Amino acid sequence: MRIISGKWRGRPLAPLSGDATRPTADRVREALFSMLASRLGSFEELRVADLFAGTGALGLEALSRGAAHCTFVESDPLALKALRSNIEKLAAAAAAQILAQPVEAMMTARESCHLLLLDPPYRSGLGQKALTRLVAKGWIADGAWVSLETARDENVDVAGFAVDAVRDHGKARLHLLRYTAEARA
Repeated sequence: MRIISGKWRGRPLAPLSGDATRPTADRVREALFSMLASRLGSFEELRVADLFAGTGALGLEALSRGAAHCTFVESDPLALKALRSNIEKLAAAAAAQILAQPVEAMMTARESCHLLLLDPPYRSGLGQKALTRLVAKGWIADGAWVSLETARDENVDVAGFAVDAVRDHGKARLHLLRYTAEARA
């Protein structure tokens, strides 16, 4: 696993030991960030949340491409160890916050995010449940982009989120969503 683009391009990331989490493959991350770049234009100054973060590969990729800040949320102790190691190796601590807790337990946000990256366990339904909670807790800015990775056979439908694109990559399905507060009302 490595950073694909930006200031840390090519830098390796500490892998996860054990099988409690499933990291997003490099090629899937590359496809996701290509989709995001074509819609966002730039990652500069974005506030990002990497939820079910694992090694932090998604959030670190966003920081590498110029995002201003990333909140990483992870509860698995082995994943947290890899995440902390990766943030330290890239000297990214000033732009990173780690919440060592389940996504479902997140409290009210200090600032909402422009980009949310979710990679929950496949077939758990946790991604859709998390989005509903995150809206209620102020984590999602109006017009924010959301990437939700699921198993290839899963579909996503969450009030307030328009589906912009769905792409299959091997066993993974990437759902690119756009949040509009008006649609939720």
